[in-house]
Amino acid sequence: MLKCVFRLGKFGSVTAFAGFEISGHAGYGTQGNDIVCAAVSSCTMLVCNAITEDLGADAEVTVEDNRITLRLNESSQEAQRLISAFYKHLETLSEDYENIRISVI
Repeated sequence: MLKCVFRLGKFGSVTAFAGFEISGHAGYGTQGNDIVCAAVSSCTMLVCNAITEDLGADAEVTVEDNRITLRLNESSQEAQRLISAFYKHLETLSEDYENIRISVI
């Protein structure tokens, strides 16, 4: 099961995406050959790199075995838009693949 948890945060008077945590495996192939897991992992790293490297946003990224976490340390509309687009992308994937669970907390 791929668990995708998106966190909301308060930035001044605005509530917006403040980060996410992606963990687990989709289970649509053997480990290392799971195309769904590979798609989500690739997209996750694209968003993390875009936020930290291209936008230069103040964010912490942690990559562990079976878990990638991003947390914004400051308000960034561009980073929040990327996280929102990532959320929508995963939501679309979850419609086709039942082993992707998305939540917002």
